Amino acid sequence: MNTIIITGASSGIGREFAFALDHIMGAKIDEFWLIARRKDRLEELAATMHHDTRIFAMDVNDADAVESLTDELALRSGRVCMLINAAGYGKIGSFSDNRLSDVEGMIRLNVEALSRMTKVILPFMVRGGRIIQMASSASFMPQTGFVVYAASKAYVRSFSLGLNEELTDRRITVTAVCPGPVDTEFFRIAEEHGSTLAIKKYFMTTPQKVVRKALADSYHRRAESVPTLSMRALQVLCKLLPHTFLLRLFRLFVR
Repeated sequence: MNTIIITGASSGIGREFAFALDHIMGAKIDEFWLIARRKDRLEELAATMHHDTRIFAMDVNDADAVESLTDELALRSGRVCMLINAAGYGKIGSFSDNRLSDVEGMIRLNVEALSRMTKVILPFMVRGGRIIQMASSASFMPQTGFVVYAASKAYVRSFSLGLNEELTDRRITVTAVCPGPVDTEFFRIAEEHGSTLAIKKYFMTTPQKVVRKALADSYHRRAESVPTLSMRALQVLCKLLPHTFLLRLFRLFVR
């Protein structure tokens, strides 16, 4: 049974991955496994899918729930062709003002849960399989007012690039996706206690564009996917200039 597993599938980029892959994979895939906490959203999505689809209304932070998922894979002789870790969130605001629950929540979901899902699904991955990890352009450098989120995504990017090299012999490709601002629910959640730098909204892109580029880069076995020209320019800038200088420049924009 050839399977695609998508976390964070109830909305935003995760949902868009499900739509896109459902239309392009054809008979190569037997089932989609869609994972998110909101069961009603998953049921709505599953009703639109052409492939057989199983929904798992669970929190990927829950280690017992993740273990039950792998038990189900073993029971059904599951062969995972693609794992997409799209679950994640961020909260804007200074570290001092962020709630402790949000700080810990970002680390648990963006770092721990992503690592756990990758670790437990990896034994079921087929040779030549693909893993897509949602990082962010925030991973290119530290960010004031977004320090925990940026640090967590720097982990995702570094983890993914290193793992991609480790898995070369198994021909499993790990692609770190690094978009800039994306027009999804993410910013409505992120801005609950603060506002993002206004200039960022001029570089907003769509989840469709992010997913198209990510799937193309994954197909071509690329380790990184940066979907827009502006974010590719930012990546180059972050390589050329000291991060301390960029942080001071960033602070001037905030003021």
